[in-house]
Amino acid sequence: MGATGSIGRQTLDVLRSEPDSFNLVSVAAGTQIGKLCEIAAEFGVRRVGVTRPEDFVATRELLGDHVEVVVGGDGLADLAADADIVVNAVVGFAGLPVTMAALAAGRVLALANKESFIAAAPLVQRVRMTPGARVLPIDSEHCAIYQCLADSSPEPGHPDVRRLLLTASGGPFRGWSKVQLAAATTQEALRHPTWTMGPKITIDSSTLMNKGLEVLEASALFGIEANRISVVVHPQSIVHSMVEYVDGSVIAQLSQPDMRLPIAYCLGRPVRFDHSWGAMDFTTELTLSFEPPDLDAFAAIPLAYAAAQRGGAAPAWLSAANEVAVASCLHGEIRWADIVPVVATVMDGLDSAPLETLEDLIAHDELARRRARSAISAL
Repeated sequence: MGATGSIGRQTLDVLRSEPDSFNLVSVAAGTQIGKLCEIAAEFGVRRVGVTRPEDFVATRELLGDHVEVVVGGDGLADLAADADIVVNAVVGFAGLPVTMAALAAGRVLALANKESFIAAAPLVQRVRMTPGARVLPIDSEHCAIYQCLADSSPEPGHPDVRRLLLTASGGPFRGWSKVQLAAATTQEALRHPTWTMGPKITIDSSTLMNKGLEVLEASALFGIEANRISVVVHPQSIVHSMVEYVDGSVIAQLSQPDMRLPIAYCLGRPVRFDHSWGAMDFTTELTLSFEPPDLDAFAAIPLAYAAAQRGGAAPAWLSAANEVAVASCLHGEIRWADIVPVVATVMDGLDSAPLETLEDLIAHDELARRRARSAISAL
């Protein structure tokens, strides 16, 4: 799901490299209908999903009657229940139906859609208990932690773990002061120094909101409180994350930055494919440096920790407000420097009503988005 985006395209690279290991049964995408149809034709896919009703007819005409076309969140949810492994690479909250349907059907969910998992954490945890359901994180940081926890205690909360260490490249603005950041442009923000990603996550990386969201995701994924999760800036992007145990031992996962590595790990587990994506050359000089993030200049991280402390619907509000602000920035409606202040304004007015049902979540998401749009209009 999300086959035409950055993660989707790299997932297809993995499938091409292992033609005897996998059968691609369905694909879905947002607006790039031509590319979606090319993928369906290449892999002989029989079921295709589109998010917009207006794309249904055009997709049917391009693919022919022998391919079933489904539409919208319900359609994507139906596809997600009809495979052994579901890769959720849909951007933002729109990926929630895929996450919920895959887990409710007892499937393996290879997750690259952190926003829906964060926003709906209490609801996801329930369907995650479905027999057969399993979440394997594609994000390089969480995939690294997943591997580094292999020897951890099976007890809830991992009592033998002192903390998780999420590494951050620092993005294109590492080392910039608050004064410098006030003049940062969207085009500068889109020039990430080490990773090639879609525009939304690239902007999130520049504000370090992605690290804040990853703290929330790691807490939900691994059952570890946010106050036991630290962010450390590592500009080389070689150490993808670490686990510090109570005896002082630190286990890290290292590789060159290549998203095909965590994708292949999630798809193949417990088998590791022999393709050497991200392989290291230890015969050449290697420098690894680490530093704390500047939490004053990059206020998105403290916002995420505050959301974790408040719990309930707070992470959903954070994610929704950020989605609206980032989209507005990418459309040229606000400056890059306005993104985090818009989110902070929304979080200041957080409605503390409970988050018990999917209807609650949708209501919270819609309210947070309305307030984000109001904050943007006020600018």
